[in-house]
Amino acid sequence: MREAISPPGAASVGPYSPAIASQGVLYCSGQTPIDPATGSLVDSGVGDQTRQCFANLFAVLAAAGLDGSAVVSVGVFLTDMSDFSEMNVAYAEHFTEPYPARTTIGVAALPLGASVEIQLTAQM
Repeated sequence: MREAISPPGAASVGPYSPAIASQGVLYCSGQTPIDPATGSLVDSGVGDQTRQCFANLFAVLAAAGLDGSAVVSVGVFLTDMSDFSEMNVAYAEHFTEPYPARTTIGVAALPLGASVEIQLTAQM
């Protein structure tokens, strides 16, 4: 069984669900740094973009009745690996030990010209 999870005001740029709950696991789609209040991409640097990605993801978690402590794995996609340190500072603001497993991948481009996209998996 699969259940779609979507927070109020979520904006998708394609035919997908913000998250799917299945067999006690929440699979969150990658989130770009779109401010749901304006529908526009946050463009003030990769640190702020990372924070907006997490604000969007944590809204999905909240819609499922979860918080950041339920996150077990995170995937980060960066268009410029020289932004890793700035992303990492913003990332660290969202988790405490034991930290989720994480993969960071350099990519050529992301939707809407974003510098970062983040996906996560959480235990329900």
